[in-house]
Amino acid sequence: MSLLPLICLLFPSFFFLGASTNDQKQNPSAYEVLQQYDFPIGILPQGSTGYDLNPYTGKFSSYLNQTCTFSLTNLYDLRYESIVSGIISKDQIRKLSGVSVRVLNKVWLKIRKVNRIGDHIEFSVGVTSAKFPVSSFEESPQCGCGFKCNAYSGGFINQFLSSSL
Repeated sequence: MSLLPLICLLFPSFFFLGASTNDQKQNPSAYEVLQQYDFPIGILPQGSTGYDLNPYTGKFSSYLNQTCTFSLTNLYDLRYESIVSGIISKDQIRKLSGVSVRVLNKVWLKIRKVNRIGDHIEFSVGVTSAKFPVSSFEESPQCGCGFKCNAYSGGFINQFLSSSL
């Protein structure tokens, strides 16, 4: 008995199964990638339209649909450019560009590094840094209103006031 008729019958089935499996597999979102590196999704605002990531070097770029600015308190504003880039590894983002904090409505400082240290996220502007609970970043902030858009913003705002950059 020849195997050719059997192969002809099975091959299209395998091809179709493979195609449908690949169609169901989607690339993870930028937020899911953050979680893979042990960061909460809330360190990136809503509006991610995509990203590039080199898994060998950790070099990444995340694309937002617009420049995003919002107030955290009367003392601090955050600004995300439409392209945020850096080098990501487990619990660390270094050489960060595209994210700034304005302190006391005066000067914009570039956030250069983000570390996860246990249950805290540390943001560094170079000469100084501030730590916040990871739980403050469970939700992504919205452009314009930040974390104040949600009812659960008090924990973050109060923690941010007790820290200083």
